[in-house]
Amino acid sequence: MNDSLVIAGRSFKSRLIVGTGKYRNFSEMSRAHNASGADMITVAVRRVNISDRTKESLLDYIDRDRYFLLPNTAGCYNADEAIRTARLAREVGLSNWVKLEVIGDQQTLFPDTAELLRATEQLVKEGFVVLPYTNDDLVVARRLVDAGAAAVMPLAAPIGSGLGIQNHAALHILRERITEVPLIVDAGVGTASDAAVAMELGADGVLMNTAIAEAQDAELMAGAMRHAIEAGRMAFLAGRMPKKLYASA
Repeated sequence: MNDSLVIAGRSFKSRLIVGTGKYRNFSEMSRAHNASGADMITVAVRRVNISDRTKESLLDYIDRDRYFLLPNTAGCYNADEAIRTARLAREVGLSNWVKLEVIGDQQTLFPDTAELLRATEQLVKEGFVVLPYTNDDLVVARRLVDAGAAAVMPLAAPIGSGLGIQNHAALHILRERITEVPLIVDAGVGTASDAAVAMELGADGVLMNTAIAEAQDAELMAGAMRHAIEAGRMAFLAGRMPKKLYASA
């Protein structure tokens, strides 16, 4: 089935995007990436060694010919910090794409949507392909699209919580109303069934890190996520049967 994920005109075979944090070691990370089938990997610019190439870096364990690198602005708490971080990633040759995170609350890691919108507007003006991490608010999502975001990435639950999708209705509304750019569920997935549900709700893709990295067997979980994404997407395209209160022989 030729059903690629297309973002800003670039095609990706996998609808699963994976991260690089929280693994027990770089070797485990590399094996999990391979098992996931993903062809896009996100890297936190502020948490990786990108200046001193004499020291070991997780970038040494990522095949740039195989994987598309998506820098992210994790750890930024205002628009100016996020903009500087994105510029740094581009200057050192990582990418002109950015997964834009502007955090508004340290305990929940919920986004500061006002600062997020400001950063999106500026980075789009500077030629970046911006994929903003946001809440599941339709109004904010529409403003991000209007600002030039190449995708909208609503959370399913707080980052790293593993709670799964907490507001099915919100994601369903976003799917119906955001049609110009891909809708990628970002944050909160805990296991394969969460990923499958996100795809069944119509998400174009899912980005995850902790669910794989903190599994007891990260490589095995990465494979499970790969199949869950594929199954959920196929179920969405197939169209599920209607729910009924009574039996139907």
